[in-house]
Amino acid sequence: MAKGSIRMSAEERRESVVRAAITEFARGGYNGTSTEAIARRVGVSQPYLFRLFPNKQAIFLAAAGRCLEDTRRAFGEAMAESPDMPPLDAMAAAYKKLVRDRDKLLMQMQMYVAVASAEAAGDHEFGAAIRDEWSELWDQAHLALGAEAVETTRFMAWGMLINVLVSLGFPAEHRVWSGFGAFPD
Repeated sequence: MAKGSIRMSAEERRESVVRAAITEFARGGYNGTSTEAIARRVGVSQPYLFRLFPNKQAIFLAAAGRCLEDTRRAFGEAMAESPDMPPLDAMAAAYKKLVRDRDKLLMQMQMYVAVASAEAAGDHEFGAAIRDEWSELWDQAHLALGAEAVETTRFMAWGMLINVLVSLGFPAEHRVWSGFGAFPD
């Protein structure tokens, strides 16, 4: 090992791969992203990448899972840090901050496309883990909002609309944002 170089554990490399995969898949989608591009971004060889993950699908699922986990964590932290704020407002504020990270936002959008494409091709297993993670996100919001199905549906629909508008690049002053108050900042 060269003097001054830092040796990373396999778990740290795995974490680096997940972060790089979020960026690469967000920008290129599942089918348009090569494992070579992910390995290059991390600074490892492709064979080493496959020592950490068995295949491209496992890398994508880890990145998708992280994206949804980060959203759940942001919601939970926002509610814990602002106990006097209504949960709806705390989660909404957290989500507004979260989607400012274009890679996380686009990774969410790519998740939906990848699962829909797999389903259309007859692969119903591909999306199972993502559906499970998304269900956990739904459940967290649902419980925080008093287990009110209509309120949960509105909140999640509002978030999906934000995803679409931000992904399409609508500027803050465009009329499509008029129902969102001051978002986006």
